[in-house]
Amino acid sequence: MREAVGLALTNRDRGGRPFGAVLAIDGDVVATGVNDIIHSHDPTTHAEMEAVRAAARKLGRPDLRGSVVYASGHPCSMCLAAMTMAGVQAVYYAFDNDDAAPYGLSSEAAYRALRLPLVPPPLPMQRVRVDISAVELYGARPPRG
Repeated sequence: MREAVGLALTNRDRGGRPFGAVLAIDGDVVATGVNDIIHSHDPTTHAEMEAVRAAARKLGRPDLRGSVVYASGHPCSMCLAAMTMAGVQAVYYAFDNDDAAPYGLSSEAAYRALRLPLVPPPLPMQRVRVDISAVELYGARPPRG
């Protein structure tokens, strides 16, 4: 989880949105991703999506069964669908939508627009406490775009 949050902080410092993700299998990091929407102008380049894409390319297969994703923030509905389709076993995240909302970074509106409930999720999801606050991640520099 520390690596996912560290990726998010580094991405924020380079002018991106403060989101990072790590995909692991059997405790080994297979791939990482950061939210690259600002630089790529592609609304699908979320951290979890980038980690799933990188893992599938690295492993040479779309089936990621047995993997776990560690994400700095609660996955949006697009990322959750992609992880479910890829066979990700579980997701652990550091900050939820309530933490991200004051900074305009919550994905709750997308869930509502798609009429998808936030609970129960289609795969196990668990919040993990980390040693920084939401304001340290989301509030240190306002997101662009």
